[in-house]
Amino acid sequence: MASEKKESNALTGDSGPGTSIKNLLPTPAVDPTNPTSDNDTQMGGAPSLSHALATDDHEEKGHAQQDHEKEVLNLGWNEPKEEIAAPLVGGIDNEDLWLLVRRFNKQVYHLKAVEYPVPGGLDLNIADEDEFSPDKMRASIERLYMTIGIGCLAAVKHIARLRSWRETRRTACFAAAYFIAWLFDFIVPLLTSVLITLIVYPRSRHILFPPAPVALVDSKHGGVQKPKSGVLASHDSATGAPENHKGEATEQEASNFVNGIATVALSSAAGKHPQGDPDSDDDSAGADAPDPTAVAHKMTEAKDKAQGEKTSAKHDKTKVPMETAMWTKMRPIMHALGDMADNWERVANALSPTPPFPRDTHRIRLAGTIMPVLGVSLFVTSYMFTKGLTFGIGFGFFGDPVISRGLDWLNRTIPDWPKLLELRNTLLKGIPTNAQLTITLLRIGEANKAPLPPPPRIDQPPPSKPAELTDADLRATAGEPPLNATRSELDAAIQHDPTTKHETSGSDIDKAKSTSSDSATPQKKGGVGSKILGFFKGTTKGAVKTAIGTDTIRGKTGISHHARDRLGVVPPPHSHPTAGPVEFKARYKGQKGTIYLSTTATAPLLAFSTGVSTFTEGDGKGGKTEMEDLHALWSIPVDEIVEVRKIGGYGWKAKLVVGWSLDREVKDGLEIVVRDGRKVKVTAVGLRDELFNRVVAMGRQRWESW
Repeated sequence: MASEKKESNALTGDSGPGTSIKNLLPTPAVDPTNPTSDNDTQMGGAPSLSHALATDDHEEKGHAQQDHEKEVLNLGWNEPKEEIAAPLVGGIDNEDLWLLVRRFNKQVYHLKAVEYPVPGGLDLNIADEDEFSPDKMRASIERLYMTIGIGCLAAVKHIARLRSWRETRRTACFAAAYFIAWLFDFIVPLLTSVLITLIVYPRSRHILFPPAPVALVDSKHGGVQKPKSGVLASHDSATGAPENHKGEATEQEASNFVNGIATVALSSAAGKHPQGDPDSDDDSAGADAPDPTAVAHKMTEAKDKAQGEKTSAKHDKTKVPMETAMWTKMRPIMHALGDMADNWERVANALSPTPPFPRDTHRIRLAGTIMPVLGVSLFVTSYMFTKGLTFGIGFGFFGDPVISRGLDWLNRTIPDWPKLLELRNTLLKGIPTNAQLTITLLRIGEANKAPLPPPPRIDQPPPSKPAELTDADLRATAGEPPLNATRSELDAAIQHDPTTKHETSGSDIDKAKSTSSDSATPQKKGGVGSKILGFFKGTTKGAVKTAIGTDTIRGKTGISHHARDRLGVVPPPHSHPTAGPVEFKARYKGQKGTIYLSTTATAPLLAFSTGVSTFTEGDGKGGKTEMEDLHALWSIPVDEIVEVRKIGGYGWKAKLVVGWSLDREVKDGLEIVVRDGRKVKVTAVGLRDELFNRVVAMGRQRWESW
């Protein structure tokens, strides 16, 4: 690490990689299509800006950035979160760090190393040919909810606060500024000036828009409301639900949001119409029958057949082409959703940067691009703006001959100009997405031989008690009380009420959702429906155990290499994997063993051994491992890895059946591809995500997400 004093940028005060004068300009950082294009010269030969920042000498240091003499420093792997050193990385709270890591684990499945320069100087971008899968589509929708969805909801509720006049002085100031600007035709200069102020002066955000928990604000009248979960136990979620770790409630909301969409779509496909059901008492067989929306096997066809319609492909000639068209469009839709979430995260990380990324460089660049708009708006009249806008609309509609010829010339002259002008390579260059920020933080730990501990596992449900409200969570300006509410109103809204989460807007909604898992009118315990489901679950459990036993015999005897790869993927009940940061229990070709990550050599090594390691110091999890005593079946230099992919212990259908019938977690694995073409598959890895994160953060590869 560099120890000399670094020169800071005279305009921003930032120092280190990515803070030069040219970084203030929204010019293309690199040519992503030119292998000889060079990255920022301040990177000091590092493969990317992320690598350069990770190995830089940081002013604010956490426990993972301190000097030590151990091969690997164990900062609290497998320990309760109260016993883990804090902060692990300077400038970021442990809870915020674990939030990023949890979401990184769900978002990143498959990485490939790339040789060409990366857009904006940061690797871990989504590949243009990103592979589609329904699970990745689900992750994209969940991510969209956690970023744009929650952000837009907070904006809507803040608009409701302003329009309600409950915070009278603040709304009066906004109204006075607006109408004075309107009177003198200064609306655009006013809006651009406020936007620039919000970008370059973070304190102004809490003055103009004082914070309040999203779940506590009513979107209609802007006043205090009871959170939908019945208690204000989290501040950044839409429902205020309890959580064990920061951000967990929002993640669970995102998952249930996708589940809700799927349930409504499934119910619609099945023709669910409870208002049309005949009247019956609670003791009838229909009242206890399991909900048909729980069984997704060809329900739409069953509904159509019941109505006398022909549903086969021979009769319905639109069936195959429509299904083909829908599935074909899924990949570009998934990619578009990912790009939207990426740019939202980049803007958020520019406005509120996390170390080690520069504090002011990106904010000044964003503000600098708005300054010309402010300057022009001082001289352009509303008439000139309207004439220019209408001309642009007309030219765009009727000017296709000119536009197409211009684009043809541009494509011939600069073939890859769209990639050069991408936001991530110009205006938003050097600004990370949350995944890019996460891998940079992981690289900081690896660069200091102090791997960051994974998010601690807590099996107990979060308590249904209100979270502490501080001035940073709920604030007002102009001397008014927060949300213009009394202390008793706030206390009544914050305290737990178990009935609130069941309230809907009408009886029709109650009937439509009456079969969901958390309904206000659940099925009777011990009824016919629950007995049928219990019977099927018990039968399936026995069949699954038999299949696992047979699979084990076939795997151990070598009859089937597929069965061999499934050995050990279903752990014993109530077992929790504990390992790391050096050792990870796993299997290779069915053999039990341990994966080791060693940094004693010149280059880090990944190895698998069926023997017992010998440690020369430490507690067996942070000391030195003598690799020659391990009798490794194979070893791979980490820098030679060109592809890492997460693989399932079972296929997705088998995993669902095992999870439902046995109530157990299935251990997954990794497939690693080496530069010489060799492939290594390790299975039954208890801490698969943690091993994946260490492998991809240790080397000098520039990754691309597939």
